[in-house]
Amino acid sequence: MIRMILFTLLMIVASLTGASQTVKEFSGSANTTTPMFTVDSPWLLDWRLDGDYDSLVALDITLVEARTGRHVGRVLHTKYKGNGVKLFNDGGSYQLRVSSTFGRWRIKIQQITHEEAKLYTPRRNN
Repeated sequence: MIRMILFTLLMIVASLTGASQTVKEFSGSANTTTPMFTVDSPWLLDWRLDGDYDSLVALDITLVEARTGRHVGRVLHTKYKGNGVKLFNDGGSYQLRVSSTFGRWRIKIQQITHEEAKLYTPRRNN
């Protein structure tokens, strides 16, 4: 919990000092494949899902290697409104396949420093 608080504080400070940088931002309410984006290691996918219904929304995000179309892996699957971040340690050129049901989504791709990445701790669902 303390590491997550420190990470959040560092992200706030970094946004004020310019350490982290938004590479791309995507939003919508329909299924789509995003345009290509290129990132170095490490980077974050910052997502948010909102909607008019509490239990009918869903969001699936899959990472795809942009140049080859190779499926890298599922990033997120949720059936609840909310938000979160996911750390990636491999840079490259990617696209996201986004599937949404009754939801409005926003995704930010953020380039971060190695120091910021060290403070990242995945959130555990209880």
